[in-house]
Amino acid sequence: MSLKDLPIEGKKVLVRVDFNVPFDEEGNISDDTRIRAALPTIQYILGKGASVILMSHLGRPKGQKDPTLSLEPCAKRLSELLDQNVEMASDCIGKKVEKMAAALKPKEVLLLENLRFHKAEEKPDTDPSFTKDLAKLSDFYVNDAFGTAHRAHSSTVSIAQYFQGKSAAGFLLQKEIDFLGTHFSSPKHPFYAIIGGAKVSSKLSVLQSLLGKVDALFIGGGMAYTFFKALGQEIGDSLCEDQLLPQAKEFLETAKRKNIPVFLPKDFVIANAFSNDAEKKIVLSESPIPKGWQGLDIGPVTRKQWEGTLKHAQMIFWNGPLGVFEMPAFAKGTHAITRTLADLDAITIVGGGDSIAAINSLGLAEKFSHISTGGGASLEYIQYGHLPGIDAILNI
Repeated sequence: MSLKDLPIEGKKVLVRVDFNVPFDEEGNISDDTRIRAALPTIQYILGKGASVILMSHLGRPKGQKDPTLSLEPCAKRLSELLDQNVEMASDCIGKKVEKMAAALKPKEVLLLENLRFHKAEEKPDTDPSFTKDLAKLSDFYVNDAFGTAHRAHSSTVSIAQYFQGKSAAGFLLQKEIDFLGTHFSSPKHPFYAIIGGAKVSSKLSVLQSLLGKVDALFIGGGMAYTFFKALGQEIGDSLCEDQLLPQAKEFLETAKRKNIPVFLPKDFVIANAFSNDAEKKIVLSESPIPKGWQGLDIGPVTRKQWEGTLKHAQMIFWNGPLGVFEMPAFAKGTHAITRTLADLDAITIVGGGDSIAAINSLGLAEKFSHISTGGGASLEYIQYGHLPGIDAILNI
């Protein structure tokens, strides 16, 4: 069901949002994209005279209370965006929270404390009462957290059993499903995918899935060096997952058999330390990276080659930065490809927090067709065509 199908007037609505936002060194929210993305759902519910109870996770507190991972800054930011007070609970379950929820008047908002302060959020089977206590708080349940829809957690899957006929997808979740489902079921060609980020382990299965869909793959970021080492290249101190070398080599051989071009970087920006102030130089990819040096960005030759090919695309999916873009010295590659994609007359889909941060840092978000709020979720949705958090609502 859609949110618009629920008779929520004057009722209490429990909404799973994704407020897992990044913070700067001073503890301030550095990018509020995910909070803003939830606004249409929240404002719609308030407009119906209902009260809103929001729940989210933040970071990885591993089932322990951690004041540095409190959602309180999110409550303050949401108060500013809604131009109304957002109450902050000291926990997400318990008698005190139940009283706060019961006392909510129509059009009021309550944000529960970090769900992951309880182990049962990520491991529902360890304490089923956790889910039951969350469900007590409201009349209806709405999942609007696409970024966590690939996790079978208490607040995304288990809770749906308590809201048979009374649960729905929020507007953000619906938008993500509609856009990704439409465009990945019948992509426009040429269709290219750019996959970056640090680890091959988190991306290998989606890379394999994309081989059956794309016309070419572009691999950058820290994960590229595992592929280079699998090809017998010297990568110095660059990031590498040695246990995945056989799978990386096999993937490249499979792509070759299927005649799907895989563009690995032609050159790198390397540095003698993981620091913005480190000594750096550019080396071609066929040259060995010396011991004590590590690759931290794609180089100018790669940027030019990739830009020349990408401009022919009808559709592009991008997940993961192409270098350590948080450091200005190693941001040129990610920024160059961001600008290239922003200028294209093509369907451009971006999945993942780091990629979004790079786009926002350049103020180019409006130039992209779709910016997904979930990196892992978008990758799994592309791979499998469904997610646990979506299935939980559909199966009711």
